[in-house]
Amino acid sequence: MITLKNKVLTAVSVIMLFVPWTILILRRFDWALEFPVAEIMIYSYAAFMVFSGIFSILVYTKGKVKSKLMQVCVAINSIYAVGAIGIICMTIPGLTDMLLG
Repeated sequence: MITLKNKVLTAVSVIMLFVPWTILILRRFDWALEFPVAEIMIYSYAAFMVFSGIFSILVYTKGKVKSKLMQVCVAINSIYAVGAIGIICMTIPGLTDMLLG
């Protein structure tokens, strides 16, 4: 049975699919390429991507929203989350050099 809760949770997951791509629009501005802003923006997008992956997985498993569209959202948001974790892990050596040096 499709309820309003299932539709809303699926809609939120679908919207979360497209938010990471907005960084391409923001990176066209000069202010977005400067050091502190660029770093904060990348970490913010990475955190959002990890959150959206976890959210989609929890909605699919615990929320029991098992539609085909939700399966697609879980797959793509999970790929985004893994990629974001990889980006965060690649920047950790740079963070430790900055903190120690």
